[in-house]
Amino acid sequence: MYKIETHLHTARCSHCGRLSAREIVEGYKAAGYSALVVTDHYNRATFEMLGVDLASREDKLYRFLEGFRQVREEGARAGLVVLPGAEVRFDECMNDYLVYGFGEELLGDPEAVFSMGIAAFAPIARHQGALIVQAHPYRHDCTPAIACYLDGVETVNGNPRHHNHNDRAEEYAREFGLLRLAGSDCHQPEDIGGTGILTRELPDTPQALIDLIRSGRYTLLERGV
Repeated sequence: MYKIETHLHTARCSHCGRLSAREIVEGYKAAGYSALVVTDHYNRATFEMLGVDLASREDKLYRFLEGFRQVREEGARAGLVVLPGAEVRFDECMNDYLVYGFGEELLGDPEAVFSMGIAAFAPIARHQGALIVQAHPYRHDCTPAIACYLDGVETVNGNPRHHNHNDRAEEYAREFGLLRLAGSDCHQPEDIGGTGILTRELPDTPQALIDLIRSGRYTLLERGV
């Protein structure tokens, strides 16, 4: 069986992250995980922290993925699979969406993405094969998105510094037949290995991860608040 982390942040590319790539890999290796998905915050604060001018011609997606690349490099030495993800926030509200399986066409222009909102973003993402899972939909300042714009809901969020109301997220997912996912929402050392998924399959590409999540062939690790 393989333990997979679906929601974690690096100090390099999330303004609230506190963990280096080495700390992440060493911690998760010790906790028995086989794969990690780096989902740094894709929001205005991140690009401001990175010093990226959103109006420039700089490769913004490349800069956003710096944290992921650092973890992937460390993970390769430790024998961990490391895949890219993103936690996207639009200008319209404080909701966060975990996006898996994206490319330059989808996230290459952050200014355009931020102004879209979930209703405009969802069909574009789906057309390009990405998967959208709303993170912690009942946390303070968040609201569950209209279900037709989502593929799934994070029904187990393990971050201990928030009231995530995972029970309500579970009810929402079941009511609308959405995929269910668990992630540690890891930012600090005490968050490592908080939750995730347990599966007999080890996805080694973003598409394989999407296929696994869509299949439902995994168990949610049920720690969370």
